[in-house]
Amino acid sequence: MITPTKVEPTENHEAAAASGVWTLGEQLEARRGSVWPETGIANPDTLIENNFSIDLWSGDGSADTTTITNNLNLSGKGGLVWIKKRTAADAHMMIDTARGAAVGLESNSTAVNGDISARGFQFNSDGFQFDTADGQFNASSNTYVGWSFKKAPKFFDIVTYTGNGTAGRTVAHSLNDTVGMIMVKNLSQTDQWSVYHRGADGSAPQNYEFHLDANSARDDQAAWNDTAPTSSVFTVGTEHTNNADGENYVAYLFAHNTGDGAMIKCDRFQGNASGEASVDLGFEPQLVMIKNAESADSWIVYDTMRGYTGSSANGIRIRWDTNAAEAAEAAGGHPNASGFATDGDGPLQNKYYIYMAIRRPNMATITDATEVFAIDAGNGAAPDFTSGFPVDFAFYKEIASGDEFQVHSRLQGPSKALSFDSNNAEDALGGTDISFAFNNGYHAASKGSGYYAYMWKRAKGYFDVVAYTGTGSAKTEAHSLGAAPEMMWVKSRSNAVTWRVYHTGIGETHSLFLDDVTAKSDDDTIWNDTAPTSSVFTVGADNSVNNNNYTYVAFLFATLAGVSKVGSVTHSGSSTDVDCGFSAGARFVLLRRHDDEGNWYVWDSVRGIVAGNDPYFLLDVVTAQVTNTDLIDPLASGFQISGDFTDGDYIFYAIA
Repeated sequence: MITPTKVEPTENHEAAAASGVWTLGEQLEARRGSVWPETGIANPDTLIENNFSIDLWSGDGSADTTTITNNLNLSGKGGLVWIKKRTAADAHMMIDTARGAAVGLESNSTAVNGDISARGFQFNSDGFQFDTADGQFNASSNTYVGWSFKKAPKFFDIVTYTGNGTAGRTVAHSLNDTVGMIMVKNLSQTDQWSVYHRGADGSAPQNYEFHLDANSARDDQAAWNDTAPTSSVFTVGTEHTNNADGENYVAYLFAHNTGDGAMIKCDRFQGNASGEASVDLGFEPQLVMIKNAESADSWIVYDTMRGYTGSSANGIRIRWDTNAAEAAEAAGGHPNASGFATDGDGPLQNKYYIYMAIRRPNMATITDATEVFAIDAGNGAAPDFTSGFPVDFAFYKEIASGDEFQVHSRLQGPSKALSFDSNNAEDALGGTDISFAFNNGYHAASKGSGYYAYMWKRAKGYFDVVAYTGTGSAKTEAHSLGAAPEMMWVKSRSNAVTWRVYHTGIGETHSLFLDDVTAKSDDDTIWNDTAPTSSVFTVGADNSVNNNNYTYVAFLFATLAGVSKVGSVTHSGSSTDVDCGFSAGARFVLLRRHDDEGNWYVWDSVRGIVAGNDPYFLLDVVTAQVTNTDLIDPLASGFQISGDFTDGDYIFYAIA
């Protein structure tokens, strides 16, 4: 019998891989689970949507099982769920896989592990669930947010350890990256949270300690033994908050990434004399936490699911150090395509702040249009229009009436409305009771079945929304589409000026009006005769796109194979086939003549794209749907323009 002997290599023979792709070692690890990824394919652990989720739900006061599905494998990979009641005062609840689902901690409290076993909390392979009517989880007529962090290298880790009271004790972790922030809680005794943050000081952040449960400024303490953490260990001193002899601790570690694929950043910024700051992250955030490092001030958290609005509008903040309900923050700032900005506020003036920012989910490419586009009739209860995904942009209309299209987007914020047929400023049309705080649709003032909505989700190569402020001089504006926009709709939010439309079918030297039937116009003050790129679009000095201090919103559309198609076509005489590359026809068609006057026609397969009369809306006209015409017909690869339609040159946008 021959006994095999394992021979270890004397050096590392694994070649380094580019950021965000599988290494040989990762391939081997995945192979153990019968998965064999190809070299160069993105590692799913480097996509933020696979590691972090913001989930919202409404309490019903029932002890029946409430299941939150967010596609994070918390039971298998491990992680943290952080829950907060939004509508009323109640303590934060933090549950992690290292301590177990039967105990919880509160970020706003010094308390030890609390027994929550009666609440039936459970980590799942695709999210989490609970069985309780408890007020922290499921009180009737209250709403909740859950921030879920999955354990993943270069993002988040959980470590438990027992203190030894010895200065310089090291604790191993698996971030495998720069440590951005560490939150440590003593599980054995009532004690404050001990927090390390790499932005606490410009040169020696390891010399300072924050307390998560208090709004106090940084303390000059030896909690970290004045020793900077590494990519594999952090060091503690002798303080009881993180290293008392024989006492048990849990540590939550958040990474700080650099490079193009960064998921999370933890750093510092300084407000100017007016309390304004602009922070360049290299990505658009979905969550931002800020904390005054120099003075007493709360740990303030914004996120785009609850309402972290663009263009100097109020953000909806939650404070980690108190049990208070969420509230509007007049100077909360706003995210943008490359980071976030703060608005003028007294506490921010000439002060340093620490922050944690998490990238918005836009890294994976969509292959199914149902993931990013939906059509629905109203149901009269929140959310009035259901989509199956969080909605970023939507417009709705009453089918049988001459009311305007109401236009809304998440970045505009709640209760904000524009209209396609009008040049009115935002809110002028009474867009009340608008909310995007739902995982599966949006609320629009209890609209019933007589109303009809079209809904988009932002996604790479498909659709994006940008909110910006004009300067009066030609400039570029960053976006997160990840492809060059082929169609853009731009409207001033603050002032009554016309909608402008860019489309590749007419080029960067021309534009159309969304609220007018006029043919394409040639004006270099609109797009500055410059085509958009995969990272920026250009606006000239015209007040419709870039007047000084006017605020704007831009909706960006692109062709994504099998999902959407932006194009142009000449129609003459008999029917014209429009091949969009679809496999089962178009669900949504937008068509507009550009060489002469023309309306913006909208058809959809729910109301009917058939071999006969097809109901349509006109975006630019206040009228009910028209039902007695046959202007388009179905086509497996796209749609067909019928012979009854006026001859001419057209632009179109279609969704599979």
